[in-house]
Amino acid sequence: MVDRGWRARARGLIESEEDLVVVEATAPLLLRSPPFPWVGEKVAAVSLPGGSRLADPERLFAAMRQTGVGGAFWLPAAERAGAEGPNEQGILRWIAGDPGGPDRRAEAISAVEAASYRNPFTGAPCDAHDAVKVLEDWRDLLCANRRIAAAVGMSAWKRDAIGRLLWDGARRPAFLSADHALSTATAGEAIVYWPSRAPADFPARAARQGVEAWQVEDGFLRSSGLGAECRPPWSIMVDRSGGIHYDPNSPSEIERLLATHAFEEPLLRRARALREQIVAARLCKYGVDDGAAPPALPAGKRIALAIGQVADDLAVSRSGETRMAGFLKAVREREPGAFIIYRPHPDVLAGLRNGDVPRPSEVDLIVAGGSLLALLDKVQAVHVWSSLTGFEALMRDVEVTVHGTPFYAGWGLTHDLAPIPSRRRRQLPLDALVAAALILAPRYLDPLTGLPCSPEVLVQRLAKMAKPAYNALTGFRRAYGAARVAARQVVKGRL
Repeated sequence: MVDRGWRARARGLIESEEDLVVVEATAPLLLRSPPFPWVGEKVAAVSLPGGSRLADPERLFAAMRQTGVGGAFWLPAAERAGAEGPNEQGILRWIAGDPGGPDRRAEAISAVEAASYRNPFTGAPCDAHDAVKVLEDWRDLLCANRRIAAAVGMSAWKRDAIGRLLWDGARRPAFLSADHALSTATAGEAIVYWPSRAPADFPARAARQGVEAWQVEDGFLRSSGLGAECRPPWSIMVDRSGGIHYDPNSPSEIERLLATHAFEEPLLRRARALREQIVAARLCKYGVDDGAAPPALPAGKRIALAIGQVADDLAVSRSGETRMAGFLKAVREREPGAFIIYRPHPDVLAGLRNGDVPRPSEVDLIVAGGSLLALLDKVQAVHVWSSLTGFEALMRDVEVTVHGTPFYAGWGLTHDLAPIPSRRRRQLPLDALVAAALILAPRYLDPLTGLPCSPEVLVQRLAKMAKPAYNALTGFRRAYGAARVAARQVVKGRL
């Protein structure tokens, strides 16, 4: 059955929902979806009983051979025999290039044409080639999860969403304490962990057991609403390199992609289209930015925007050799004649994270709320320590100066003031950065269907999401933050 609770939660966030075409349960077809345990097969199906005409069968079979989809591809090879009939096994062996078997080309074409195909995210008809691409994306995700034995440090309110993105085709990893996870994992397996919620020595302890420790963090298109308000993430990154993108002290998966990946023109075109889609929808990390416009700014002056960050954020402490204490002084030194705006971090404003708002004498204007993207539309320069706003500004063709060492520094796209690791010497176009950060590295979950999806699908969903509704947990977090803000004002008034 379809997880109606998941659909209901998503429906509460979306203003206008596409009608999803669903199908009745059928006998297995050659191109079929994994049995996602939290989604009914009617929603996940890419193939339906019926009929279609297969155009360019050789290209389809080559794609199936290259991607390894077809039949019960989500199961380990040893388990597929019980899930695939002899005839289907023979067809799949022929497609895979088995030199010793009979010619099954006609049977393979007949098996593909015995079904019609649909896009599981919209319900719209598609062809077999499009269906293979969806299955390929799912297979890549499931294969990437195969070695995960457990998950450590995941907050209870985000485990449901994260567990769906860590499912390996048969199971989700158990959410355990660090000690319990290490006591159950065996050499060659991996444990995923949230860096700020796991013991500092956890990676070293895992390494001594021959277990890999993979860090998990939010993706750059995360949700509708702040994570600090306990909004579940629709995107995460699992860094299998042992590093993490915000820590320049060791290589990360994004850094490896930026340094070595062959960014060919089809991928760059896709990244460019995705960037344009994000900009047109006015999306930032936490959904549609529909805040109030900024106040009037002086005409004829250079406007520079300085972005505040959370004081205890690992992205701050690990990105560069010093803390942010001298950040605004450095901005003023770089922009002596500019009108400088300071934008505090939204979690700090909400009272949910630690951080300071500077005195008015230190900057020309403090803009504590409203639309960040509307500010980016009006400034000539952005200064960041390691904030994602620098990446969002680059996507909107705004000049960016970086005082720390975020993942997007060192590739010829930013003015870099901090030392850059010698690993970053490649000069890249903007859309290569977009491709690595938004297409290749993250994994995404569709808030409507609950299925793993592409960034394009999530962008379409986020663009249609209304203001997020509040539940008891998010309401408590808001009240807690407001109390901290009030207490902070009382303390300041006594100083």
